[in-house]
Amino acid sequence: MNKEKQTKEKTASLKWILFISNRFSKVDRKGRSAVTSALASLGICFGVMTLIVTISVMNGFQMGFKDAIMEVSSYHIMVNDIEDDTKFLNWCENENQIKSIIPFYEAQGLMVGHAKKQTAALIRAVPKDILQKDEGFAKECQLISGSFDLSNPNGIILGSTLARTLGVRVGSRINIVAMSGSSDTELLSSDRVFFVSGIFHTGYSDINSAYSFISLQDGEKYFGNTAQVTYGIKLNDSNKDSIEISSINKSFPSAKSESWRSYNRTFFGALRVEKNMLMLLVFLIFIVVAVNIYNGMRKMVYERREEIAVISAFGGKSKQVQGIFIMQGLLTGIKGSIPGALLGLFLCVKMDTVFMILSKVQYWMEYFFYMIVSPQNTALLSENPMYSVYASIPARMVPSEIILITFFGIFSSLAASWVASRGILKLTVAEVLRDE
Repeated sequence: MNKEKQTKEKTASLKWILFISNRFSKVDRKGRSAVTSALASLGICFGVMTLIVTISVMNGFQMGFKDAIMEVSSYHIMVNDIEDDTKFLNWCENENQIKSIIPFYEAQGLMVGHAKKQTAALIRAVPKDILQKDEGFAKECQLISGSFDLSNPNGIILGSTLARTLGVRVGSRINIVAMSGSSDTELLSSDRVFFVSGIFHTGYSDINSAYSFISLQDGEKYFGNTAQVTYGIKLNDSNKDSIEISSINKSFPSAKSESWRSYNRTFFGALRVEKNMLMLLVFLIFIVVAVNIYNGMRKMVYERREEIAVISAFGGKSKQVQGIFIMQGLLTGIKGSIPGALLGLFLCVKMDTVFMILSKVQYWMEYFFYMIVSPQNTALLSENPMYSVYASIPARMVPSEIILITFFGIFSSLAASWVASRGILKLTVAEVLRDE
């Protein structure tokens, strides 16, 4: 009975707070307090929108790099030094978490292309049917010329930047004049001649400029008899790499396993720091808005001294009176955060259109300026091509981040209102009436 009574009292108190807060809002609808509240909500709205768009675009940049590295370069787990390859492959087939396993050889070489152009490259020997075995690799490794066909002897697939550096195209001949390998491999040779079967492109420039692929058979032929095979493993959930590595080490003690987290650790760490610093800078928007709400709420408390005294005289408790102003701060945060989140999501979905509009706006502003200052140079103006690059990068929205940003917008307003209304607890009815 006592619990039911307490629940009813709390419900009645909340209804009373909502009623009084609503009355205050109606009275202030045309006053300076209403303008302050509207500007505060607008600030929170733009803050939430800006932060969601910024973080989503940053996710698009970073995840494009990470996907290319994890799917093409590092895999989720790389394993070598396996004593019994057949036993290891059979074990992997019985693991539910393992999605695919790709054996490959790897070596570094010096390639010579058209007109004696030369550059260093990484040569990876992979199965001929890798596109069928590894869906992630097929998705990230986009062919821009030719085909990913390694069925012909001495066929090679080059990264787009690597092909451009060598000055070659599909069907061109290249020579790997120097190549690392086992003890029975010649370091320098003019007989390692390959023909370009295809040219690929990924979302990570280092892969485009350094990676090339040949067949496993050619790898066994040119890398030497003692070349070490490495197994690239893809998991259904890349975040469970530590668990899978523990299982591999337990079943195969001699094996050496490397996770995608340790591969390019410095690069992944730099991306994480970049994102955290960007979030910190944009979060300053909420601090500025919270300060404005704090000042506006303190002013409102001062202007409502008479109403506070009347409410207290009729039995309103200090905590309940404080709750009225906290409720107004909560409503201000909700009115700003929810529309800001919806607007941010809309801009993320239409990001390509937004960047193209910005490109047009910048172009016509420059055109207008040049028409006034230097009309003869208007023919030299053109739209900024970087906007097209930005428009091609999809914004990746992470639900947990969007929810966190939205709630932080509400919380900043709520916390500012709570701090500003603490002075109510120090007011007494007699003190206010005496001043009046």
